[in-house]
Amino acid sequence: MQRWPLPLLVPPLYLIFLASCGFVPQIPGVKPYRIEIQQGNFISPEAIASLQPGMSKEQVRLALGTPLLTDIFHADRWDYVYWRDKPGAKREQRKLTVYFEDGKLTRLDGDPGAAGATQ
Repeated sequence: MQRWPLPLLVPPLYLIFLASCGFVPQIPGVKPYRIEIQQGNFISPEAIASLQPGMSKEQVRLALGTPLLTDIFHADRWDYVYWRDKPGAKREQRKLTVYFEDGKLTRLDGDPGAAGATQ
């Protein structure tokens, strides 16, 4: 009986195992679980409504939370960014920028939908 040399058997077996990893049978009605990914600061409409011109940075931080982005070149600008990926849906993305002058809130800028976003 002839014996197969091991170096000749390894590549075909490797290819068979590699090809079998790419095939995943589809079972009707069964789908893989996809998690909801949420990133950033969710800002409620109540939090935005509580902001008043002239508030200090500490008061704004208390109302909105710590900003996701603070720029060392623009210390009087805070950016609050939020996005959420729902399985099978389009990405929801919101951005709110808060501006200060002399340590006091002067204006808000950003996505008007940030106030109407739901969680």
